[in-house]
Amino acid sequence: MALWNPCSHLPLIGLLCFVLLHPITTTNTASVGIRIGVIRRGRPSTDAPIFREAASYVNSIECGSNDIDKIHISMTLDANYLRGTMAAVMSILQHSTCPENFVFHFLSARHEPEIFTSIASTFPYLSFKIYRFDSSRVRGKISKSIRQALDQPLNYARIYLADILPRDVNRVIYLDSDIIVVDDISKLWGVDLGEKVVAAPEYCHANFTTYFTDAFWTDAILSNTFHGRKPCYFNTGVMVLDVKTWKKQGYTQKVEQWMVVQKLNRIYHLGSLPPFLLIFAGNIKAVDHRWNQHGLGGDNFEGKCRSLHPGPISLLHWSGKGKPWLRLDSRKPCPIDHLWAPYDLYRSSRTWLEDK
Repeated sequence: MALWNPCSHLPLIGLLCFVLLHPITTTNTASVGIRIGVIRRGRPSTDAPIFREAASYVNSIECGSNDIDKIHISMTLDANYLRGTMAAVMSILQHSTCPENFVFHFLSARHEPEIFTSIASTFPYLSFKIYRFDSSRVRGKISKSIRQALDQPLNYARIYLADILPRDVNRVIYLDSDIIVVDDISKLWGVDLGEKVVAAPEYCHANFTTYFTDAFWTDAILSNTFHGRKPCYFNTGVMVLDVKTWKKQGYTQKVEQWMVVQKLNRIYHLGSLPPFLLIFAGNIKAVDHRWNQHGLGGDNFEGKCRSLHPGPISLLHWSGKGKPWLRLDSRKPCPIDHLWAPYDLYRSSRTWLEDK
């Protein structure tokens, strides 16, 4: 599937940028589904985010309908990122040949019926489940990182997917909430993992040593972890995981062991990423870079704008400090944020009242 070019819809993008002026409130989340301008009954709180109801997308004639044809995708649910999650789901469905085959597995740290209602009313045809992630599993294991957002327990939920997902889910695509897919994600789903447990774009040009502290590299035992491997950086915000093998070989416990080492010796700075690197760097199935054009959120300190890397693109990832919905709302967007805007389903409470 060719890359959809949002630049051909500049008038629409301009309109979206004009109306997206009200930030999401992180409390009292509710939703109202909208179809052809008709608002469902029930007046939302003026503080609650409202999302337009997405169009329905149906399978093409060549799509199967058996369990083996299902594509499992997992994401975390957080009130601060709900707007991003909605846009990500929208982009996946819109560019898929077989949208009815998706099953979404959302992980949430709290029981929030309002979020369930938001998803169900925005995507009434979506097959999804929400699982409660017990934050106590990582409490006491998390070390302070360079950004507070990286220290949240839910950021570590991906480590426990094999324990949380149903037993019949053998493979899953894990995605962060700050992504947009502009290609048929079934191409990523179909990657041949071989004997590997993780598939992701790999970046061997990055300076791998910077992901760990001097305390790690000067310790002969710790640094010997990478002996016999050529470790390369990969981003854990886009991964294909062999859930069955992960569980069988006890990788959750292996990640937790490195988190314990971190608490004692401070061997890295970046939250849940380094334990994955310690275990899998140099031992993953590398996929095309087009599946994670990451870093679009800017640097972790100032959030400065970044541009796209050359080459084809299937997935855009606003990893880093800046998120497109916040920058659009503040009327200080980066140029790249206009590629995210067409998938934004958010409506402010003010727009809801005007529609009345």
